Amino acid sequence: MSGGRLVIFSAPSGAGKTTIVKHLLSLNLNFGFSISATTRNPRGLEQDGKEYYFLSVDEFKAKINQDEFLEWEEVYPGCFYGTLKSEVERILKINQNILFDIDVVGGSNIKKYYGDQALAVFIQAPSIAELQKRLTSRSTDHPEVIKERIAKAEHEMSYIGLFDMVIVNDILEEALLEAEEKVIQFLGTFESAK
Repeated sequence: MSGGRLVIFSAPSGAGKTTIVKHLLSLNLNFGFSISATTRNPRGLEQDGKEYYFLSVDEFKAKINQDEFLEWEEVYPGCFYGTLKSEVERILKINQNILFDIDVVGGSNIKKYYGDQALAVFIQAPSIAELQKRLTSRSTDHPEVIKERIAKAEHEMSYIGLFDMVIVNDILEEALLEAEEKVIQFLGTFESAK
């Protein structure tokens, strides 16, 4: 693999990983953002090819059958997420580091695949109660969906041991600084080893 390194941010829904990833993208760290594919509908102002590649279930399954995914998961019944191999290749070809904002199972799979070439960071809310509060305040999901997300979050916590580090996102400014420091350290170590 040419190009840079892979930095993976994973978390249960509502833990704040996307906010942290957006902060890292605003820094001058030579990041290309890996856009995931999903079968869920766009939320708010999300655009195809920017936040996600929005695919139908049939389109997604066809890409699975053609082995076009580095990793994929059916997160909820009929709701798929995945990382297209072509997306990773696109970023590496222009010698950029890759930043992933990805679900916990996908993040652990990419870490397993790339090993030391990847830094896997698990973002954790301070508590399940706080996670529920955040999901409710977003006002983007129905109560039943929030209930599913909380149950899923409890399961996802069992994957923490597969990640290189955990950042507890209690105070956002502190979580942003910790993420920034760890990522810069990881990328700097890689640069000095070249």
